Amino acid sequence: MLFSSIPFLFYFLPIVLLLYAITPRKFKNFTLLVCSLVFYAWGEPRLVVLMLLTVFCGYVLGLLTEKFNNHKKLFLALSVVLSLGFLAYFKYVDFFIGNINELTGLSIPLLNVVLPIGISFYTFQLLSYNIDVYRGDVPAQKNFIDLAAYIALFPQLIAGPIVRYSDIAHQLRHRTHSMEKTALGVRRFVLGLSKKILIANTLGELCEIFKASDNKSVAFFWIYAIAFCLHIYFDFSGYSDMAIGLGKILGFDFLENFNYPYISKSITEFWRRWHISLGSWFRDYVYFPLGGSRVKKGRLIFNILVVWMLTGFWHGADWTFIVWGLYFAVLLIIEKTFLLSFLKRSRVISRIYVLILISISFVIFNAASLPEAISYIGGMFGAGNYPLLSAETVFYLKDYLVIILLGIIGATPVPKMVFSKIKALSWLEPALLTLLLFIATAYLVDGSFNPFLYFRF
Repeated sequence: MLFSSIPFLFYFLPIVLLLYAITPRKFKNFTLLVCSLVFYAWGEPRLVVLMLLTVFCGYVLGLLTEKFNNHKKLFLALSVVLSLGFLAYFKYVDFFIGNINELTGLSIPLLNVVLPIGISFYTFQLLSYNIDVYRGDVPAQKNFIDLAAYIALFPQLIAGPIVRYSDIAHQLRHRTHSMEKTALGVRRFVLGLSKKILIANTLGELCEIFKASDNKSVAFFWIYAIAFCLHIYFDFSGYSDMAIGLGKILGFDFLENFNYPYISKSITEFWRRWHISLGSWFRDYVYFPLGGSRVKKGRLIFNILVVWMLTGFWHGADWTFIVWGLYFAVLLIIEKTFLLSFLKRSRVISRIYVLILISISFVIFNAASLPEAISYIGGMFGAGNYPLLSAETVFYLKDYLVIILLGIIGATPVPKMVFSKIKALSWLEPALLTLLLFIATAYLVDGSFNPFLYFRF
């Protein structure tokens, strides 16, 4: 079920909020768990069993880790093997079989396993819980309902942010509900919904038009790269806004997941601002245990390559994602080695550098294959005998120019700064939010292009 859908907005969500409101405080987590399981089962009911089994394994192993301290390494290892084993089977088994067939000439049949929605996110959440229990950072959760509600919590289940147990452990039992917090949550949700439907979906249409075009030009390749950068930002950050907003309505405070990444002055800074929950997860649970940056240069390069190969592979079972991750690894190694000091000298050159490299990265990310990625990047720089400009390029540029400009401005802090200085906005805000919700609903009724990119992860 999509957040940006009529069934969710006008059937599921109102019923959930009503049930949640009338449920006594000590049973609210049970209500959330049941509603979250219904949400998750909407597309594939049998996969709910997999989620509950995964959570039960993590729950039992967490208790065993805490109780039998002398054997805690064994229980942590079991937790890691089980969690990653489920993830590897459902997400990567056909990728491995396909590559084995390519390398050996065998014809092992693919299993065509259905990918459970959100498995990458809830696997990482459960792993962080078990690791934190092992480290002694948090006590093991004694109540299965509370742990299951945390893992299955529908606002952040499908596409993050990756909410760590340590960040909301206290809130599972002692969260605050207030009209002020609810109002902030509604505001954040509607803004996220508007970003997704009015900007991301429209730019997604332009990307699909480009891919289907037989009259590409160098300019059209760049328009596509820019449009997709904005599309994925507003799609994913819009979802994160909706998740954070729903969390506030339910009394939770989720951490921010985006902080205007496109104003970054280095790739290092970009990854401190983009998908913050994923970057911090790999930093704390992979990069630091490998030794972080306080190691010799050779080991540092190895650590970065490992972390970013895994980051790419986390996104999908395809070589395009692995190459995408390694692409960032190389850029980060170059920056840490010598480039960062140069980038700090020029605010203009550093930002141009980031925007060009990020545009190239997302062309790789969205490509159906590595040959397609190479072809598209080549087209951006004049390879392939494409004309510099074409009539079709001009037509679509005129047609989508306003939304591209709105996207560019919206990806900066400018709108927030402007609105904060308009004192009368507090009176206008309810009307503006209602108008945005009405327009977004009209787009949904019209049946516009409406996928969530991160659902496939």
